[in-house]
Amino acid sequence: MTPGGTSGAPGVVVVTGVGRYLGAHVAARLAADPRIERVIGVDPATPNPELDDLLSGVERVRLDLDSLGGLLADLDVDAVVHLALVTAPDPQQGGRSAMKEQNVIGTMQLLAACQRAPRLRKLVVRSSTAAYGVSFRDPAVFTEETEPREVPRGGFGRDILDIEGYVRGFRRRSDVTATVLRFAPFIGSTADTTLTRYFAQPVVPTVFGRDPRLQFVHFDDALEVLHRSVAEEHSGTYNVAGPGVLSLSQAIRRAGRVAVPVLEPGLSGAAAIARSMGFGRYGLDQVDLFVHGRVVDTTRLEREYGFTPRSTAAAFDDFIRAHHGGVVVTRDQLATAEQLVLEGIRQVRAAVRERS
Repeated sequence: MTPGGTSGAPGVVVVTGVGRYLGAHVAARLAADPRIERVIGVDPATPNPELDDLLSGVERVRLDLDSLGGLLADLDVDAVVHLALVTAPDPQQGGRSAMKEQNVIGTMQLLAACQRAPRLRKLVVRSSTAAYGVSFRDPAVFTEETEPREVPRGGFGRDILDIEGYVRGFRRRSDVTATVLRFAPFIGSTADTTLTRYFAQPVVPTVFGRDPRLQFVHFDDALEVLHRSVAEEHSGTYNVAGPGVLSLSQAIRRAGRVAVPVLEPGLSGAAAIARSMGFGRYGLDQVDLFVHGRVVDTTRLEREYGFTPRSTAAAFDDFIRAHHGGVVVTRDQLATAEQLVLEGIRQVRAAVRERS
């Protein structure tokens, strides 16, 4: 038994989203736990071939969440770990509508299946600190009881609020331990997310006059918390983040990147800097985080789990070491970035003149 909880390892565990990086690693870690008899990975898509070796001890089933009810009942499933969330819309996979279908409708279908599973006694749901939203009126530190001052502008943040609302309704089933984990953005040597790609850019767009405070959680520590949530009894909602903070300017300096400040109304357009250089996509969730920042209190996690993740600074340094000597900005890329920033400034000035 790991510290921080009573022994409650289930016999049969279903992990959703096993075709993705996080789901695959969680399923593999649970399968290696001798206290757990059987791990079944569920995903409608075939997992990436690079994950095959990792999933060698996991039974894989290609299944949509709306078809999960029969599986949970037939296999006498004891625990469900719900990780099948999409954090950013992918235009090639249906965009925002497909993202909401997966996150919100998919979670509704999963919870309906869990309600009908007679032997189920544990539900672990991946959530996010995006549940708190971001605004100028936010407190310096969010606790689990803090309500968002404004509804998040980004799709992922709104989805998280809906998902947690459905889980609150599910908690009426008192015989099931329901655990909601609000993760700060993942980072570390192996994490590949929108945020890590942002800091891996040679040129990093920032908001002129703003230096938000940020928190991260190391990917390995996220795996540890998820594992303990399944193997132990931890009912409730928990913030999961590394202690301490980094300002955005500190993070960019540590990463050895070049910050390009833009005026705040033009930040959404400044994300075109990254896209023009082939560094992914950024939505309003990320833009608002880089304007306002977000810091959460992790006292409840540390007390109830008996575990403290490595600090935000240590997690970020691990990411930097893995990317040391990475992409270097070229003269042409820098010129492109400068032109995009100047164009954004011109648009903002023109809008101000029109209003006056």
